[in-house]
Amino acid sequence: MLQGVNVALGVSGSIAAVKAVELAHELRRQGASVRAVMSPAATNIIHPWAVDFATDEPVVTEITGDVEHVEICGYEGWADVLLLAPATANTAGKVAAAVDDTPVTTCATTALGADVPVVLAPAMHEPMYDHPGVLSALDTLEAWGVTFAEPRIEEGKAKIAAEEAIVTAVARATTPHNLAGKHVVVTAGATKERIDPIRILTNRASGKTGRAVARALHVRGADVTLVHDGPDVEYADVIAVESADEMMAASREAATTADAFVSAAAIADFTADAVGEKIRSGSPLSLDLRPTPKLIDSVREAHPDLPIVGFKAETSGDDAKMVAEAERIRDRVGLAFVVANDASVMGAEETRVLLVGDDDEEVEEATGTKDAVAGRIADRLAATLDAGM
Repeated sequence: MLQGVNVALGVSGSIAAVKAVELAHELRRQGASVRAVMSPAATNIIHPWAVDFATDEPVVTEITGDVEHVEICGYEGWADVLLLAPATANTAGKVAAAVDDTPVTTCATTALGADVPVVLAPAMHEPMYDHPGVLSALDTLEAWGVTFAEPRIEEGKAKIAAEEAIVTAVARATTPHNLAGKHVVVTAGATKERIDPIRILTNRASGKTGRAVARALHVRGADVTLVHDGPDVEYADVIAVESADEMMAASREAATTADAFVSAAAIADFTADAVGEKIRSGSPLSLDLRPTPKLIDSVREAHPDLPIVGFKAETSGDDAKMVAEAERIRDRVGLAFVVANDASVMGAEETRVLLVGDDDEEVEEATGTKDAVAGRIADRLAATLDAGM
């Protein structure tokens, strides 16, 4: 997600500075190079040696005659983005007032003047976060184009955002917005069909690929609606559903304002009539299953001109058969393209897919982490929308 991106990590004096080591590791796991800049207060909380180890680069703890702030964040400087994480009330206020009295605030002023993207992850006690002066400073920074990884309000504290949210904010700040102004609806994961108040029919789909696609679309500037049976996420407006019928209705409604629809969910193929009381165990049981309507058919019926991306999972392990099935569903529903994959990747961290478009387009293979493959899918959709499908 951050392959080839140079991240300057500004660490200031919140107790959340202890998270700088793992954050630096995660940025590097996502492909970024990281150089850290620390305020004096931060060095009282976490030793620069620890951050040096995490980044594999010397840590800047003072501005010297080498003008480190210019070398890192100036015109033609090293950094592609300055990430202030954690950013205290003190640091946010000083950055908004162009006060340069620590290496972190000096780098921030330099980055803002040089038009280097800045991402800010606040961390402080909740009363400080609610202070009118702090809120005014944050509003000023937002007006200057600073991107925020919003804090989690818990236990009377504005706690630093989760690593995933910070990485997502950095990626959005450093990735071309080729989907800016587009609204994309994504479905993800499995549905659950009730048998009785306790038991359900479902499948092994984890929803990781669908969520990764939603995240990749957000990173590229899209407004994303995620329809799934899963948690809230910071990169999309979530519509929570459980059954196939609920996902169907939510998808048709959300697609009303959409520029594209990505059907990544492994929606249940069969359902049953649920009973009101728990079915007693210990005896043989037969269920009458009936097929559920096809989600993409339903969305296509409601929105005849909407670009739709379909997913087709197979168990054959045969590329030719996967492509043939993808082409069949593409032609039946009129899909922009189909993402074909082997079902063996369900729940795994890495995947392999085949992107099947028009007959005159070569089938594209995408492999790697689900985030990386999701990026390929998002870029393919952007190209499709640009082509005016």
